[in-house]
This record gives sequence, structure tokens and C-alpha cells, in this order.
Amino acid sequence: MTVRWRLSLWYGLMSSLTLVALGFTGYSLSVRQQYLNIDRVLIASARLVESGIRATGRSYALEADTSGPAKDGIVMVLRAYTPDGQLVSRSPSDPGLPATDPHAPLDAPAVPAYYKVLPLPFGGVDDPRANTAFGTLSVNGQRWRRYVIEVTQRGAPLGYVEALTPLERLDSASGLLFRSLLLVTGLSVLAVFLFGWWLAGSLLRPVERMMDTARRITASRDLGQRIHTTEHRDEFSRLAGTFNEMLASLQTAWDSQQRFVGDASHELRAPLTVLRGNAQLLRRHPHLDAGERDLMLADIEKDASRMARLVDDLLLLAQSDAGSTLRRSPVSLRATAAEAIRDARRLSAAHTVHLHAPEDPFMVAGEKDRLRQLLLILLDNALKYSPAGTAVTVGIHREGERTVLTVTDQGPGIPPEALPHIFERFYRVDQARTRTSGGAGLGLAIAQWIAGQLGGSLHVAQTGPDGTRFALSLQAEPGTALPLSP
Repeated sequence: MTVRWRLSLWYGLMSSLTLVALGFTGYSLSVRQQYLNIDRVLIASARLVESGIRATGRSYALEADTSGPAKDGIVMVLRAYTPDGQLVSRSPSDPGLPATDPHAPLDAPAVPAYYKVLPLPFGGVDDPRANTAFGTLSVNGQRWRRYVIEVTQRGAPLGYVEALTPLERLDSASGLLFRSLLLVTGLSVLAVFLFGWWLAGSLLRPVERMMDTARRITASRDLGQRIHTTEHRDEFSRLAGTFNEMLASLQTAWDSQQRFVGDASHELRAPLTVLRGNAQLLRRHPHLDAGERDLMLADIEKDASRMARLVDDLLLLAQSDAGSTLRRSPVSLRATAAEAIRDARRLSAAHTVHLHAPEDPFMVAGEKDRLRQLLLILLDNALKYSPAGTAVTVGIHREGERTVLTVTDQGPGIPPEALPHIFERFYRVDQARTRTSGGAGLGLAIAQWIAGQLGGSLHVAQTGPDGTRFALSLQAEPGTALPLSP
């Protein structure tokens, strides 16, 4: 069963139950009250006759013509009986009802009059007086409600007073009201279900649009499609916005993956071509001069090393994409920087590398090998882009609760349009910064990932014609006494 059907059924069921409960409650209270009003009028009329009999032995109420409906619409018949149950007086409104046993209701009181049309045990009118009771007569198929009082004075019986009224009109009106209620309730339930079906469809329309968009994307593989969102900031509108954000993220990831695969293929194609060419040349000419053979083998070794570094970098980035994390422990940033500088000096004899930092270990939480790899990436970039004979400077200082390491070169700087992309994989700024050695453009992406894993950040602090400064900011280890920056 679809969500629309379930929502429609639940909405229709709950609304229908509410309508039925309200309608039945209203019907019950109204009908019960009308029947109880009749009982109250019977009590009042009978007591009026009783008071006259007690006072004078007769009641003028028995002589009044009550054949027409009173102001409350009730027709009243009043009768008096002797103590032995003989009918002695009746009002002119009596249509010839047969005499009854006045004591019968006292022996077996009748149930409330509304039980015929509303068989619920709500209870009737409570009469605290003794020797009174309600009864019900059936005359020619018509119900009559009666109320009997046994009249006594100083313990001596004076007779009985009986008040009667027909129930046919009220019974008919109650039945008509019930049938009308059933009809209106049925039509209302149908209308509620139809409205629920329309409302569920209207509410689920954004979901259907998302489903259609997802099907179109699946068929066309075009992640550029988006769901139209409305200005209403309801849950479905926010869901559509979240779905669009997810599509944008997937599109970015897909484009990045495609670019990553293309760049990786390009980077691997060149060394593979050289390796294959040298291998074929060695196979075709097994008697090459020893010097030429050594040169080819050196090229093969260099390209193999380059491929090995590229594969290692790709594996490291793949681990980062898979959510791999680094284990951190206290590490001396100054000692690690000194080791990286010694390695960097071996990379280029045409440059000088200096460390400017106070005599302090500068303890940070990190992983020594990865931290050293990060610093070597920054130093390697600085050496590549700095003119021969210039210096590369490494500085360490404290900024509040952070420890900051900077690497400054004297290269031509980074163009403003390239700054947002320098940490992207395989990105190069070849037009503005000439490379003296090959690279895959993965170094800064790896360096930024390592910085993030160490709880720090890596960014370009300054760039221009006089050089570029990269800044690595790390959280100092708790309890480590760090000197303030000058």
C-alpha cells in the first residue's frame, strides 16, 4: 500500500471517528434531554393535581382543557383514582384512554422513555419522593408516558394522581433525526476521505518530484538536474533543498573523481611510456654500449621511483577518502622541523634552508612521520619555486594557544585566481610558476589532509612577487610552556 493510501486512510479514519463521536454525542444529549423534559413536565403537572386534592379534595387542573399542546409542545392528560384504583376523574384532554392499575408503576417502575430510541443506561429523572413512579403505556401502537403519585394525608390514602402524555411525535422526530444524522455522517465521511486523498497527494507532490528527478538522473546520469523548491519553508521544501545539496555534493564528488582518474591516468601514462620504450629498446639492442645501457636503466629506475611515489600518494589520498585517521601523540615540532630541513638540504644544493625558532621543543599532538612528510612537502614546493641561490626560511612561534610553523620562499608568488585551487588534487600553477622537476600535483592535497588529521590547519599566509609563506597552525600540547612570539 502506498504512503498516499495510508495517509488518506489514517486521516479519513481518525476524522470519521471524530465526526461519528461528535454526532452521536450530540444526538444522545439532545434526545435524552427532550425525553427528560417530558418527565419533568409530568411530575410538575401531577404534583399540581396532588396539591389540590390534599387541600380541598379536588383539583381545578383536572377540569382544564389540555388537549392542545402547551407552550413547550407537550400534550397533557390528567386523571385521579380512588384508593382502591377506581378512575374517578379525568381532564377534558383525555382521548378515551383505558383505565389502568395506578399501583402497577409503583410495583414495577418503567425504564426511561428514551430507551426505545437511545438504548444507553444514562439514567432518568430522579424523584426523591416515595410512592411515585414512571410507567409506559401502549395504546393502539402509540406509546404514552405516565407518572403516578400515591396521595396520602397523615398516613391515610386519599387516592392516586396520574399524568400522561403521548410520545409518538417525539419518537418520530428522534427517529428522523437519527436517520438524518446517519446520512450526514456518511456523506461527511466520504468527503473526508476524498479530501484526505487530495491532501495526501498535495503533501507528497514534492516527494514525487524527487522520485522523478532521481529516475531521470538514473536514466541519464546527469547529476546537474535539480528539484524545484518553493518559497514555503516547510519540511518538504527543506527536504527538497537537502536533496539538491546532496546532488550538488554528488556532482562535485563525481567531477572530482573523473578529474582524479583522468589526471592519474595522465600522470602514469608518461612514465609508463618511457619505461616501455626503454624496455623495448633494450630488448631489440642487447649489445648496446655500456654507457647507453646505464643511462636507460637510470631512466627506468627514475620513472619507476616516480610511479612508486605517485602510487603511494594515491593510496594515502584513498585512505583519507575512506575516513582513515592518524594516531596522535606528543611530538616536538622543532625537532621534527630540524629533521625535515636536513632532508630538504639534500634535495637542492643551490638553496639554503634556515630554521628560525626559540630553543623550545614546541610540543604538539601529532604523528611524527606524517608531520615530517607534511613539512617535506612544503619545503619541496618552496625549493622548486625559489630561484637558485635564494633562501627558504622555516619559523615556529606561538599565537595564543596555537603553535604556528611557517615556510617562506622567495618565488614569484601564486596568482590570485589559483589560490582557491592550490589544495586540490592534481592542480598545478604551471603558467605562473615554472617547475624544475616533475610532480603530480598531489603534495599540497596530502599536506592539507595531514594537517586536518592533526587537528590543525594549513593555509597561504602571504603571497606576492617577493615570495609565498605557508602557515601550519597546530594546537599546543596541554601543560607545555611555550614562549610568546616576538
